[in-house]
Amino acid sequence: MIFVFDGLAQFIAGFQEQKMGNYFGYSAFVVYGSFWNGQVIMLLLNYFKIYEASKTDVGFYLVAWTLYTAIMFVASFRVHKAMVVTFGTLLLGFILLDIGHFGNPVFNVVAGYELIVCAMSAWYMMAGIIINDLAGKQS
Repeated sequence: MIFVFDGLAQFIAGFQEQKMGNYFGYSAFVVYGSFWNGQVIMLLLNYFKIYEASKTDVGFYLVAWTLYTAIMFVASFRVHKAMVVTFGTLLLGFILLDIGHFGNPVFNVVAGYELIVCAMSAWYMMAGIIINDLAGKQS
C-alpha cells in the first residue's frame, strides 16, 4: 500500500506538477514519493533479511529527510499559508522522529500524533484546491 498510494501516486502527481511548471510541487511530490518507496525497500530488505536496517540507520535516513523538509519549509513561505502549516508540521514531525530514534522513543509516538495534524492540513489544502477548481475560483 505504501508503494502504490504514497510512492507511485506522489510520483505521478509530481510529474503532473512539472508539466504545469510548478517546480515546488514537482520537487515535493517526487522526493517524498521517493521517501515512501525507500521505506518500502527498507521494509522488504528487513523482512527478507537481506539487509536489516538498525535503529541508527533509520535515524540517519530520517535526518536526511529532515534537512530536505527544512528547505521545503523555507520555500513554502513563497506559496501560501496552508503550505507553510503543512511543511511546518511535517518538519516538526521529522524532528520528533529524529529525537525518537536517537533519544527517547516516546517522541516517535508524539510524532505520530503530530503527523496526523500534518496530514489533516495537507487534506485541507487538497480539498481547497479541488473545491475551488470546481467552483471556478483560483486557489
